[in-house]
Amino acid sequence: MKLPRDVSGSDLAKSLGRLGYQIVRQEGSHIRLSSNRSGIQHHLTIPAHSPLKVGTLSAILQSVCEHQKLSRTELIKLLF
Repeated sequence: MKLPRDVSGSDLAKSLGRLGYQIVRQEGSHIRLSSNRSGIQHHLTIPAHSPLKVGTLSAILQSVCEHQKLSRTELIKLLF
């Protein structure tokens, strides 16, 4: 499935909230999120840019897929 091209960092952070990620802090133009799944913590740093570059979005989603044990297609359907 093709990635959306108009996702901002803040929109992605809000969408990841559906999967249990919480915004821990924001420093400058970066948002830090944290999740605790089965006792395993996962931290993400998302640039608060609008829109996110496709490579950056892809890398963030890949990290979430590995932690949540979802396929990329499933994750994209959940978030967007």
